[in-house]
Amino acid sequence: MKSMLYALTLAALVQPALAHAEGSFLVTPTEVTDWKAVYGRVEAKDNIPARARLGGTLIELVVSEGDNVQAGQPLGRIVDQKLDFQLSAIDAQLQALGAQLINAEAELKRGEELLSRGVTTAQRLDALRTQVDVIKGQIEAQKAQAQVIRQQAEEGTVLAPISGRVLNVPVAVGAVVMPGEVVATVGGGGFFLRLAVPERHATSLKEGAAIVVESPGGVAEGRLAKVYPLIENGRVIADVEVDTLDVDFVDARVLVRLPMGTRQALRVPAEMLKTQSGLDFLRVDGLARVVVPGTVETVDGVSMVEIVTGLSGGETVTSDEQ
Repeated sequence: MKSMLYALTLAALVQPALAHAEGSFLVTPTEVTDWKAVYGRVEAKDNIPARARLGGTLIELVVSEGDNVQAGQPLGRIVDQKLDFQLSAIDAQLQALGAQLINAEAELKRGEELLSRGVTTAQRLDALRTQVDVIKGQIEAQKAQAQVIRQQAEEGTVLAPISGRVLNVPVAVGAVVMPGEVVATVGGGGFFLRLAVPERHATSLKEGAAIVVESPGGVAEGRLAKVYPLIENGRVIADVEVDTLDVDFVDARVLVRLPMGTRQALRVPAEMLKTQSGLDFLRVDGLARVVVPGTVETVDGVSMVEIVTGLSGGETVTSDEQ
């Protein structure tokens, strides 16, 4: 008797709250998507280091973290002073060989005159011609060597490998760098979100699925672009493409909601749900019924609340007495 009296009392309390609304709603199961909240990291599609091609001293650095660069743009300059000394040595050798060539050509000319008078032999003349050819070859070899050294000096300019943003500059002006050492890291090719999802959800990830991204700038919609087959440390790696992704900070963590599957749920318009004395009520077939509400979502512009307990489907929910 007490429980019946309590229920009637609650029903009497909620009657005025429900009386002002109008309309009815047939409760039918609808398919809803279960979402899992994970964090993704903003990453560049291409993350390429700009390396030193020449060992030496970094005398100039024209970029810093956050700068936008174009492919082939100079980022810094490295100088190896030994190359200047090598070029000076080659220049001295070229001068010496030039003098030897002048002398050898003069000897060859005299030899030709002597041969025409029958004073010398053809064998001696051939030796003089060979000497001239050898000196010319040595001169060409020294010039080629000088060109190699000049090319090495030009490779002291560190160039941006791709167009993008400078993410890291691990060196400073005056530092001694070795060939192959990273001078700057450039991220480009666009930005995306990289996720690490527990492997138990691997079968629920479908490429092309719509993804909800929540960032400080608001809620955006993305697309699950790629799911990698290799599982690392119990997690599946996936990439999400977002057109309006905030890329001010690379490696920033962004909340992402992934679709993990679908299920049947009972939803009613949120305006039909009334709360009285700490309990939630719906008017079902003319009577007030206590229910347990769940999440609220907007469907076709209408705020719908999921009813976890209290409805079985097929009932008519009204907002006033019928």
